[in-house]
Amino acid sequence: MNTTTTSEASGTGRRAGLDREDIVERALDMVEQGGAEALTMRKLAAELAVTTTTIYWHVGDRDALVASVIERAAHRQAELMVEGATARDRVMCVARHVWRSALAHRNVTALAHQVGATSLLELPLEIALTRELDAGGVHGEAARDGLRAILMCVAGFLVVAFRSEGRGTGGQRNQPHALWADVDDDSIASVTLAAMRIPPELDTLFETTVRAVVDSFVPAATVTSH
Repeated sequence: MNTTTTSEASGTGRRAGLDREDIVERALDMVEQGGAEALTMRKLAAELAVTTTTIYWHVGDRDALVASVIERAAHRQAELMVEGATARDRVMCVARHVWRSALAHRNVTALAHQVGATSLLELPLEIALTRELDAGGVHGEAARDGLRAILMCVAGFLVVAFRSEGRGTGGQRNQPHALWADVDDDSIASVTLAAMRIPPELDTLFETTVRAVVDSFVPAATVTSH
């Protein structure tokens, strides 16, 4: 018996039992484990024991596949629970989801950035964040500006987090705290210079900074109806 014929529908580029969801799920796993460079149509086909023609038939070209992978990751983020008794707490909860999801899924975050699809990846959480702002009495332009301010703040922390891992030109030697080691300025207090030479605790600083942004947009003690 011809095993190729039994595993793939003859002449159609389709494999019995394999669907688009299977392919996108496996592609997402490959990105999570090996980064964007790990995802090629040939490698994906080998992982699924099919031909590249089968992959193209189900999902289109690599650009279409990458878009589907990012959408899948985005939908997973949308499933995260939002908790908190007040509007400020719930908005802060979503902001944490944006931050922690990007760090937990670094390779998908990097892939989205590479292909200019960061907004696509973040959209479900942006919607969740807007929903909480709206429930907290922040509407219209104020909601828009609040959303953007929070996301810009989170993005800044992500840049620092990825840079602290040595990603980018210069690696660890170009970290801000490392560069401060060579600064000798008598007009700055020695205790301040010493502090500048130590990297901050990002999670703690994130909480303090983003909370200040959230509190500046969301009315205090607003209890949500969730």
